[in-house]
Amino acid sequence: MSGLTRRFLLTASAAAAGSAVLPKSLRAQSRRRPDIVVVGAGVFGAWTAKRLQEGGRSVLLLDAWGPAHARASSGGESRMTRGAYGADEVYTRMATDSLSDWQALSDRAGLPLFHRTGVLFFFPRVEPFLEQTMAVHRRIGLPTELLDAAALRRRFPQIDFAGIEAGLFEPGFGALMARRAVQTLVAGFVRAGGGYRQAAVAPPRSDADTLAAIRTVDGATVAAERFVFACGPWLGRVFPDLLAARIFPTRQEVFFFAPPPGDRRFAPDRFPGWADFNGGDIYYGFPDLEARGFKIAHDAHGPRMDPDTGDRTPSAAALADVRAFMARRFPALADRPLSEARVCQYENSSNGDLLIDRHPRWRNVVLVGAGSGHGFKHGPAVGRYAADLVLGRLATPEPRFSLATKAETENRAVH
Repeated sequence: MSGLTRRFLLTASAAAAGSAVLPKSLRAQSRRRPDIVVVGAGVFGAWTAKRLQEGGRSVLLLDAWGPAHARASSGGESRMTRGAYGADEVYTRMATDSLSDWQALSDRAGLPLFHRTGVLFFFPRVEPFLEQTMAVHRRIGLPTELLDAAALRRRFPQIDFAGIEAGLFEPGFGALMARRAVQTLVAGFVRAGGGYRQAAVAPPRSDADTLAAIRTVDGATVAAERFVFACGPWLGRVFPDLLAARIFPTRQEVFFFAPPPGDRRFAPDRFPGWADFNGGDIYYGFPDLEARGFKIAHDAHGPRMDPDTGDRTPSAAALADVRAFMARRFPALADRPLSEARVCQYENSSNGDLLIDRHPRWRNVVLVGAGSGHGFKHGPAVGRYAADLVLGRLATPEPRFSLATKAETENRAVH
């Protein structure tokens, strides 16, 4: 780990003391007026800052607690990257376009950021989501395999496929190491001359049609020509009138179980990332990545979650739920000890589509967020799209990313 990366980790841990730990050269740079300020050092904010920097702009990145901190949607161990999106080709293309950037970042890092485990989806019957996914993948040339029940049992004997009719296997995709990836990205951004400051931002105010500056909660003023707000589940706090009713943070519980000692059946070179489509009530997980344990989570939206004050104690009910699922699908792991659990959150839009759009009043402000439980993998593509929007070079806006499509009632359509 480089000295700069260590300083970033120290910066992230300094929030409790109310101060940021930055090298002197970065403190000096942070005092200069940047061209663009990006608020939020999660996966969307970090990639947007990097893309803007690559476009020749001076960028200051702000975060209240540090890159991919424990309460952020970009925190935690792992995120799935996959191209299975049914008919939603826009997300298949974004995931595919992002994959080479993740691989390049991983190649530069001291530890792996991307594990090419492959990803397996399986289904109780051949249904439209599967057929639409395969049609999109064939059209864009992805080497996805369609497997029948016999092939599934032969290839993946670790899983009990009772009641399963078909599956698809994506050999090029896998797992992203979330926290490590974002911290590595931000460290590289700073090494390349970007500014970083640990600071919480107050809701912005301006009577004009542009925003001239923002204020931090400790009273500092930060001026710039343009602003990007990529605040994850805090977007509704920063823009309460505009987004509080359009961003829905929900509580999500994740569990890791220890495989039997010496049992390599669930090692990443022998077992893929996976998702049981389960008639739309999806469970998903990963192999035993880096000896952290077999990961499993239920992809149903949990109750509403306050990212600041929400209880992050894993619940007995959620643990019982995933154990019951493992008894059905992964009998070798059903009684294995729990090695780790955490509570994070999704920050959902009404329909599951991302939000990347200009502020309706301030023409120099761009809003980026609503990852909706599937956004992390798209980080490089989101950053490119958002930077093009900020710099006025976006050729074809994607209507699905617009603020106008974000309602105040949840009706999830993207899986």
